[in-house]
Amino acid sequence: MFAQFMPDRDPVTPVQHLAPDGTLTDGVVASMSDEEALDALRWMMLTRIFDTKAMSLQRQGRFGTFSQVTGQEATIVGSASALDPAIDWVVPQYRELPALLRQGLPLEQFMLYFMGNPAGGQIPEGVNVLPIQISLAAQIPQAVGLAWGLQLQQTGGVVVVYFGDGASSEGDFHEACNLAGVLKAPVVFMLSNNGWAISTPRHKQSRAKNLAARAPGYGFPGVVVDGNDVLGVHSVTSAAVARARAGDGPTLIEAITYRMGPHNTADDPTRYVSEGDLAAWRPLDPIERVQRYLAARGRWDDTIRARIEGELAREVDRALAVARAAPAPNAAQIFEHVYVDPPATLCRQRGARLESLA
Repeated sequence: MFAQFMPDRDPVTPVQHLAPDGTLTDGVVASMSDEEALDALRWMMLTRIFDTKAMSLQRQGRFGTFSQVTGQEATIVGSASALDPAIDWVVPQYRELPALLRQGLPLEQFMLYFMGNPAGGQIPEGVNVLPIQISLAAQIPQAVGLAWGLQLQQTGGVVVVYFGDGASSEGDFHEACNLAGVLKAPVVFMLSNNGWAISTPRHKQSRAKNLAARAPGYGFPGVVVDGNDVLGVHSVTSAAVARARAGDGPTLIEAITYRMGPHNTADDPTRYVSEGDLAAWRPLDPIERVQRYLAARGRWDDTIRARIEGELAREVDRALAVARAAPAPNAAQIFEHVYVDPPATLCRQRGARLESLA
């Protein structure tokens, strides 16, 4: 599984456990039970429903700029499902909603962030996630530092850090990989290769046959997986987490997926994405793949679909109602949750600002 992918070889065939028609590939034993697969499907469907709602709210001016997960649900859910939320950590970029929710972040907290309320950036006690990171790749060195801390504390925890193919072209990525390799830090680098860095296609970013090929240069393995196959992603991530937990160091996982929507709500992908490319990926929808798999096993039908879709839609509406009822933001909040013990200069600035507003 952890083959050393070298750039001078032919492109590798991504690991795949669940084919697009919902059947297991030859010789594969499902890495998830039916119940676990159904749970993963619920997270994926919740994310898709939330994407639709968030897009509508943004167009109404009630949400800020938002990046949808649509098309990439299996990469995020499959990898997050390999974690123990009690001891493991998720370090997101900006397209990892289901991983954050599975770790315990309330959906209404996530909504507050996009409603411009500073309270949305405050991570509740006991929820092992870092805040959303908009600056490209800036979260990757932080993830390695967090993993190093867990290693020194001997907690047994592992960090999964998410980023895209565009972020892998940044210096922060390479510096973080180098340090992680030296330290044998318990970190899994989860690279969602969705084909685009905003409007820059993957082939214009690197001559490497695959991005996982970079890992051996830093002293740890890389693996390429079908990012629209939740079972395959779960399997390779579980192996990487076990490897990190055993003290054997990092793994770079490149999940081959596709961004079915815009980079974010400020983007117009019709200017650079051809309808032909989208048409080729639509039959590979990660949610439909799991639904076909579970249907063949007698665990999915239209009745179950309607019930679950209703439950998830009500959960999104509930969270939105809670977020809307939250106290309005105030000027004092921009000074909070920055330091445990605020320095005197910050205290003076806070006092001056509040006095001027009064």
